[in-house]
Amino acid sequence: MNPLFQQMNNVPQNNIVQRFQQFRRQFSGNPQQQVQQLLNSGKVSQEQYNKAVQMAQQLQQMLGGK
Repeated sequence: MNPLFQQMNNVPQNNIVQRFQQFRRQFSGNPQQQVQQLLNSGKVSQEQYNKAVQMAQQLQQMLGGK
């Protein structure tokens, strides 16, 4: 399971932003490239990818992003 899913899985709603910020501080590299590698390798399914995109969009809205 990828690190974002591990950190976000079963986390109470009020801790999601804190967990995401922690993950973001620890993350290095090109996220788009890494996600594409996970998809290509089969370590992440299209369904998991779609869910991650949806979660990212929700977090972006919560954090005041575009």
